[in-house]
Amino acid sequence: MKSLFSDEFHHLQQSFVDMGKDVSRQIQMAIEAFITHDKSAAQSVISADQTTNHDSIDLERMALELMALKQPVANDFRAVITILKASSDLERMGDHATSISWETVRLNGHPQIPTVNTALKDMSQQVQNMLTETLAAFNTDDVVKARQAAKLDLQIDAAYVRIRHQLTAAAKQDASVIPTSESDLLVARLLERIGDHVVNLNEATIYQATGEMVELNLGKRQPGLVQDLLN
Repeated sequence: MKSLFSDEFHHLQQSFVDMGKDVSRQIQMAIEAFITHDKSAAQSVISADQTTNHDSIDLERMALELMALKQPVANDFRAVITILKASSDLERMGDHATSISWETVRLNGHPQIPTVNTALKDMSQQVQNMLTETLAAFNTDDVVKARQAAKLDLQIDAAYVRIRHQLTAAAKQDASVIPTSESDLLVARLLERIGDHVVNLNEATIYQATGEMVELNLGKRQPGLVQDLLN
């Protein structure tokens, strides 16, 4: 990719990483707002999604201009296309953070389940850690780190299953928490989906570096691996 180490490509790559960091912050804010029922903070996340959408459009514009003006060779073309495609995963992650925030706005005084709140916060932190490792791998074309980061999704899948079990038990014990359980389950599911998008980014890193198209979502390919973590 030496021919593409230009100011234009560096700007494109850095813009992608910056967008990823912004999305990570949105996820953190969305979960904290959900747990504390902070509707103001949730609205801030919802508003920030417009910025994420604009960033995605800007990335697309920069990528298309780079391809049109620089006429990159095969490897360089692949690198630009990878960023173009991966930015859509970041945008979807931002959309999921917004959906979590809308749940916060929708909830109104429902009783909380402290153990589930703790589990959601831990799950969110796992997602953010995975995204941090993934962006670092993407920025350096580190295939080994990308594969390692993708494996972290197994922990996120397992966290989702644990939360689902917790919510089922809580609802059986106290029917008044059923509305809360439904929202908590949706939020956990959204975090799990965010993890899947992060896996896609690691697949993109490997494609960008090697041209190889791989499937790294082990939880989907081998569900038994998730079950092993639960035992």
